[in-house]
Amino acid sequence: MKTTEPLLKIDGLTKRFGAIRACDRIAFDLYPGQVLGIIGESGSGKSTLLKAIAGEIPVDGGQVLYRDRTAQLINLRTLPEARRRQLMKTEWGFVQQNPRDGLRLQVTAGANIGERLLDVGERHYGNIRAEALAWLNQVEIPDARMDDLPSNFSGGMQQRLQLARILVTRPRLVLMDEPTGGLDVSVQARLLDLLRSLVRTLHLSVILVTHDIGVVRLLAHRLLVMQNGQVVEAGLTDQVLDDPHHPYTQQLVSATLVP
Repeated sequence: MKTTEPLLKIDGLTKRFGAIRACDRIAFDLYPGQVLGIIGESGSGKSTLLKAIAGEIPVDGGQVLYRDRTAQLINLRTLPEARRRQLMKTEWGFVQQNPRDGLRLQVTAGANIGERLLDVGERHYGNIRAEALAWLNQVEIPDARMDDLPSNFSGGMQQRLQLARILVTRPRLVLMDEPTGGLDVSVQARLLDLLRSLVRTLHLSVILVTHDIGVVRLLAHRLLVMQNGQVVEAGLTDQVLDDPHHPYTQQLVSATLVP
């Protein structure tokens, strides 16, 4: 799974809200094809960390270094805003917890996917429509729904459409914020199976934020446990969950066990 060079390097990332350190000197490396899970209760700082990495909120210290398709190491903190936005449309993707935040509800399902292709320079209408249709099939949305508005879709179908919209440009790095949140159990299971298949076949690097230990156990190779803005435990997912050392991790794991 690892190569000699990480795809993403986070070093000393710090974000304060007043006197509160939502992220306190966070550091980790993410390698190509690797899924990194980040768990913790509400207020642990995990979603703030994801937004800070994506450049959606300013940070107070540290570095976010990314190795792009040309193997150039980019410091996202000093990257011009226009270049950052272009990167997010091409090499990166952000899966929002609420898919309605990641979709354009006033245009069709096919157009949601096609817009990302326009961002990477595709201009042939027939090619765009064919690619959009192929991706609807990938995420198990019927062909007949291609010209429907996402507002007419179920929550699970909206989340799958958001995945298709993001993955159509073959991003190298995908950030996911509670991708199964708010879905019922049967829909969650289908979405997780789809995610696991797509991560493997597309060789995606993923940072997955969730409060659900079952989700990270299924998807993540490595795991960070966050509490009060700090990483309190890190390691291979199975090792951390099967033999947690930190009291907070032990508490999280025991809370998920059925008596």
